[in-house]
Amino acid sequence: MSGHSKWHSIKHKKGAADAKRGKIFTKHAKLITIAARDGVADPEMNPGLRSAIINARGDNVPNANIEKAIKKGSGDDKDAAAFVEIMYEGFGPCGTAVLVQSITDNKNRALTSIKTAFNKNGGNFGEAGTVGWMFDRKGLILAKAPEGNADDIEMMIIEAGAEDLDNSDGEYEITTADSDLMKVRDELEKQGFEVKKAELTYLPQNPVKIETLGDAQKVLKFIDALEDDEEVANVYSNFDIPEEFLEQI
Repeated sequence: MSGHSKWHSIKHKKGAADAKRGKIFTKHAKLITIAARDGVADPEMNPGLRSAIINARGDNVPNANIEKAIKKGSGDDKDAAAFVEIMYEGFGPCGTAVLVQSITDNKNRALTSIKTAFNKNGGNFGEAGTVGWMFDRKGLILAKAPEGNADDIEMMIIEAGAEDLDNSDGEYEITTADSDLMKVRDELEKQGFEVKKAELTYLPQNPVKIETLGDAQKVLKFIDALEDDEEVANVYSNFDIPEEFLEQI
């Protein structure tokens, strides 16, 4: 598991995500709206929408919020804002590469806000294509396995079509080809796995090892500043921070 994944796991366990619950709900609503807009409003007929709803429920988004987001995307809500998805690129402290996914109804506002977050926190905003080539688009599944032998469970995951897996505290982080995400998730559910999240992500090809606690603090301050921005849905980076540093921060 990458240092970035470990950081998010630690924050989740400590309950830090709860302080940003409003932003989490907003992010899921935007993702559901886009999924419903780009396909049919029925999750059984729209795998992307079904995945967005599952992920939202995994973060305890109320059903009322989910239904409202679907109506916005399907056009039933005539007053709904038109969201667009934009990927920004640049560098963070210590030579780390960063991809920032924005889902916004105002491109100019998003650009200004994200550029400011880069500039104020030791980053360098880049043009399209600056660092995107350093990442691979993959599917990522977080799932709790059914009872059974660890070797048998890992074989089930591999046979479902996974490319890689990692077991942390009884929860599996499973990597798939981007085009296989839904297929692998459905197969795991058939095998009795409890899928908590299934989403497309960007994984770094060559992680940058962070050597000191001070540098780790700089990198994570920068990442947090981006993630706190209302225009930002997701942040992907290639930092690799030792677990002992993460535990201290």
